[in-house]
Amino acid sequence: MNWLDNIIGFFSPAWAYKRQAFRTGLDEIRSGYYDSADSSRMNRNWTANNAPAVMTDSFSRDNIRARARDLERNSDIMNAILSAYNRNVVGEGFTLQARTDNEELNNKIEELWRVWTKKKNCDISKNQNLIQMLRMIERRKRVDGGVLIQKCYTDDGVLPLKLSCLEVDEIDKDVMSPHYEGNKVVDGVEVNEYGAAVGYHIRRYSKDGYLLEEPHFVKAEDMIFVFSKTRPSQVREMSDLNPTLLRVRDITEFMTAVSVKQRIEACMSVFIKKGAADELGRGIVKSNNQAGYDGKLLSPGMIKVLNPGESIDVVNPNGQAADATSYIKLQNQLLGAGQGLSYEATTRDMSQTNYSSARQGLIEDNLTYAEDRQLLGDLVDEIYEAFITCAVLSKKLDITDFLENKEKYFKHEWIQAGRRWIDPLKEASAMRLGMASGQKTFKQIAAENGKDWREQIEDMAEVIAYGNDLGIDLGHILYGIDSRRENG
Repeated sequence: MNWLDNIIGFFSPAWAYKRQAFRTGLDEIRSGYYDSADSSRMNRNWTANNAPAVMTDSFSRDNIRARARDLERNSDIMNAILSAYNRNVVGEGFTLQARTDNEELNNKIEELWRVWTKKKNCDISKNQNLIQMLRMIERRKRVDGGVLIQKCYTDDGVLPLKLSCLEVDEIDKDVMSPHYEGNKVVDGVEVNEYGAAVGYHIRRYSKDGYLLEEPHFVKAEDMIFVFSKTRPSQVREMSDLNPTLLRVRDITEFMTAVSVKQRIEACMSVFIKKGAADELGRGIVKSNNQAGYDGKLLSPGMIKVLNPGESIDVVNPNGQAADATSYIKLQNQLLGAGQGLSYEATTRDMSQTNYSSARQGLIEDNLTYAEDRQLLGDLVDEIYEAFITCAVLSKKLDITDFLENKEKYFKHEWIQAGRRWIDPLKEASAMRLGMASGQKTFKQIAAENGKDWREQIEDMAEVIAYGNDLGIDLGHILYGIDSRRENG
């Protein structure tokens, strides 16, 4: 009841009761079309409000990120999830295949890329090569919700381009005044009238890790902000682990409680209880602290003399150890589901799977990983374009018409390491059948295995030619073809 109802109820309880009854009926009518909108007794404590993403995220973002990092540091279950994503999203990295019309130029670009991606050339701090940076970016994106990659133009290294990874903490959300007139600053990100980021207000940590340097503005074209956008009004990141943080914490605390209980039960201790006769005669224990027990701890083989008249009552809750296996399994299933992964992917427990169920789980998991692969693919695409531009401007690549035909020279493909198969014989038979029926091409199968189809054909031809030179028909042995047919 509100204040008006309270006043009415003071003078006329019957009238106040009727008002409340009619209001309850009206609420039921309004929410009667959807059970989830029902405001009756069962949902009375469920209060929610609609607001733009910047309003819902700003007040909780830092606290959620801090809790996610705490679990990252201390929870093995959390690290199992993070490791699953790192293994399958980044894995062994991205192999470049330049796709310009000039094959000689392609080879030069690929060789220069291999040199530049070394840690001394691509990382401003010279600590990580590009693949290691991508693994860290994927991890930070999942835990913190996002990560910033700044393009730094320096004279140090094989190219005047290096990358600097920044944590989202370094976005100065206290800045209110925009760098450019007419823009707005939303939690440290400067956006234009359409919500597009035009720059970032960065307050970097000093070398000692505590004091903060003065904030400075970085243009959007010099910064890559990697995060998952789930709402049109969203400007900044939110931890991908948010839906499962409480569950991870509950599992961790449950296992700690079970572990402590089992450790106590494993302690064999002896307590000597002295009778009332001993209080008046021989055998009384003299002690400066006869009323207390040092530390109040159990230890293996401990022998303790109790004070006269004292006894021991043990609180022994039943069921934790016996139910732990089923409880943890259920929680891990829900935990994996909350991150879009199967139980097997997060726990590595394959005891309840067969080939079909494992294959189906792998397919579904790969669809989940594909979202982050696409996000990282866009990142390395932007890095690659900056790499080509710097290589041309610094005369490492001689392309005279680059400015007029940028897109032509930006063409490329990324090849990731192939997936390991559960049953190689069945997978090979499926690939052979797919090619024979026209459902797949050799090019598609090579890409699925992390190979370039042109290189595979060249390797096959080289092997066959070498065998023919030595009088061995490797084409027939390895590939089922008669490679000497043309020689009669």
